[in-house]
Amino acid sequence: MFLDPKECILFSGGANGAEGEFGANAERLGIDEVNFTFEGHQIARQRGIRVLNHEELQKGDVSLGYVSRLLHRTYTETPTFRKILQSIWYQINEGQEIYVVGKIQEDGTVKGGTGWGAEFAKLCNKPLFVFDQGKEGWFVWQAERWVSIQAPVIQHPHFTGTGTRLIEESGRRAIAALFDRSFKS
Repeated sequence: MFLDPKECILFSGGANGAEGEFGANAERLGIDEVNFTFEGHQIARQRGIRVLNHEELQKGDVSLGYVSRLLHRTYTETPTFRKILQSIWYQINEGQEIYVVGKIQEDGTVKGGTGWGAEFAKLCNKPLFVFDQGKEGWFVWQAERWVSIQAPVIQHPHFTGTGTRLIEESGRRAIAALFDRSFKS
């Protein structure tokens, strides 16, 4: 059973890298996209831009101390970084399944700012899939651990695609194959 692309929405941030690839594949298949951003933030995608205002960003606010403890690393307090974390809240909140391209670290977190999106998905108990570019494979979060899987298929019409800005060719191929498996005509 495949989803009808016309009934689906990709939620993302539209940034260069993985988010841009998710958006390009959504456009290729006629899937709507919503890219959450904020004034002054440069993004790669021009479709479905949703600029969040100050009040909306505040809804997604989170303590940087909490995020640092959760991800076992320190983040610098800058207005731009805070807004990125706030916009990630919208991406994860809107999607019913979360797809990430990045790197799973030894402590089970995902590298970089993308890690907050993955941890928030875990906290929300949403299906979470990560393509680890270093291992060149997909993993799903199950029973408090990462489990290797062959080829996930998008099951819900409202899904999130996010990840690293440093996308590799394996990540590009993984995203394209995910869309092709999920939306065969």
